[in-house]
Amino acid sequence: MLGLKLPTDPRWVNIVEKNIEDILTDHAWCEQKASSTAISLIVSFPEYTDLIEEMIALVKEEISHFKMVHDKIIENGWVLGRDRKDDYVMQIVQFFPKGGSRTTQLVHRLLYAALIEARSCERFRLLSEELEDKELAEFYRKLMVSEANHYTMFLGFARQYGDRKEVDQKWNDLLSFEAKVMKDLGKHQSIHG
Repeated sequence: MLGLKLPTDPRWVNIVEKNIEDILTDHAWCEQKASSTAISLIVSFPEYTDLIEEMIALVKEEISHFKMVHDKIIENGWVLGRDRKDDYVMQIVQFFPKGGSRTTQLVHRLLYAALIEARSCERFRLLSEELEDKELAEFYRKLMVSEANHYTMFLGFARQYGDRKEVDQKWNDLLSFEAKVMKDLGKHQSIHG
């Protein structure tokens, strides 16, 4: 369903289980960044009313997810660690050339967002199925459903605003590029890395 061309190696969960504090900190910051992305789309493309309405709802949902993850951190007696660079996102957002029309820029940003949500969903599914901590596994199962909805929303908007055939080709090309990026990742205690 997600269209990802390279699944996460299930052994990644072993890294996560040994580093729950780190993964929760990274996850919290991912939720904050997702909220910021929605705000950025509102600021950058205010003329797209239907997009704005969805982004307002998304900001609320993502910041509530941030709180949920932060609560998990507090429950364990930890504090939110500092944000770290997300090598995955930094590599992915280099795929499309800079510039182009406003519509092209919007479509590219929507495709990036769809891909990041799809990979998050795939990782959350893996955590929900493989974590030994069943409470944490259930936590990730619930979040997985949200991420799938976000992925389809962003991809749907890209197809709505751009030429469908062109957008689908760009999406397929981006998925192929992402598979190459993922070959070097999956060895660290982060949501995408």
